[in-house]
Amino acid sequence: MERLTKGEDLETVRKEFVQNFKEVDALEIANAEQHLIKSGVPYQEVQKLCDVHSALFHGSTKQEKIMNAEKAVAASKEAAQRRMNGANDRKAAEIKAQTLIAEPGHPLNVLTLENEGIAEQIAVINKLFEEGADRSVITDELNKLRDVSIHYAKKGDIIYTILKSRYDVTGPSDVMWTVDDEIRDELRHVTDGTLSDEEWIERSQAVVKRADEMIYKESNILFPICVQFFKDEEWEEVGRDLKEYDYCLLKEEPAEWDKASKEDYTHRAAKEGKNGATANDGDIIFASGHMTQYQLEAMLNTIPLELTFVDHVDMNRYYNDNGEKKLFKRPISSLDREVYTCHPPTIEPMVRSIISSFKSGAQDKVEVWMNKGGSDVLVSYRAVRDANGEYVGTLECVQVMDEIMEHYKEKFQ
Repeated sequence: MERLTKGEDLETVRKEFVQNFKEVDALEIANAEQHLIKSGVPYQEVQKLCDVHSALFHGSTKQEKIMNAEKAVAASKEAAQRRMNGANDRKAAEIKAQTLIAEPGHPLNVLTLENEGIAEQIAVINKLFEEGADRSVITDELNKLRDVSIHYAKKGDIIYTILKSRYDVTGPSDVMWTVDDEIRDELRHVTDGTLSDEEWIERSQAVVKRADEMIYKESNILFPICVQFFKDEEWEEVGRDLKEYDYCLLKEEPAEWDKASKEDYTHRAAKEGKNGATANDGDIIFASGHMTQYQLEAMLNTIPLELTFVDHVDMNRYYNDNGEKKLFKRPISSLDREVYTCHPPTIEPMVRSIISSFKSGAQDKVEVWMNKGGSDVLVSYRAVRDANGEYVGTLECVQVMDEIMEHYKEKFQ
């Protein structure tokens, strides 16, 4: 790392690193990186070491790459056993990793399939460079590779954060996350058409190589670390969260994983503190978290909207109040009153019509623009439904749009 910091050629350091550390477990190296970070070494410096040790997994042919990766996995048995003080059998971890990767729909299965898609796209790009294809053709394929940002977002939002917040495994989040961002940003630069041909070729090939190396880092470092630490319920949590993301470079969607049911899992996760926190007595438990009534009220009053909730029997039940004057006045006496009594006769038919359409399922929202008090205002009525689609009530949202409209007016002038 010191040699790289002093400006020594990366490939020279790579070669010597492979000669001296080829028998060292990849996870041992990852742990060493984490130790450096915790001892105060800037993660940017450790990142250089990360780029160097990826050479351990790269031979000149695909067969050599696979062989080197297999050697690294095999060599990790004894080291991992020492590291875990006998608490975790490395062979069992290896078997479990392969089992999880082979399980249709499991997070490791999905991420591995995506890596295969990324590798295929990289192969297409490398072949085009070898054939001397036109820049525009290669750029089209590089644009497709930019979908790696979806894959990297899954790691950053879900995998890295669990390792760091729950197990104090900071190496991946501090080092690999930064590399992910650099690859994503560089792919954007090499496809924006601003580089000279010579610089474009050099930078494009370099970023493609880094994306290829990231596949090996995930397979040989990140995924084994996850297998060592993640509990079954955490894999369920990851599987549920992955559903919120698009797939990356997959020709067809992977199988659904039945253990990642959002409806079954989220309430249990919040109640049992699977998000890394424990629900306290008196907390209000939600499907996606928990908080005190004090926190909830403060949060609702901070939302930059005037909110009013009418329940399923048309009774005013709630309005938020940040202490400022409201466009639509909400006296305390309006609570627990039928909503229709709060409107003049000329408006009541419209209110009844909106709520009736929500109850019947004919509509889910109605938006009304108006000018009130000299401001442009959007009033949005939303049907509130439960997980089964049953009508729970109506939410009225009042938003002053002056700043938003002014922003876009200036932007498009």
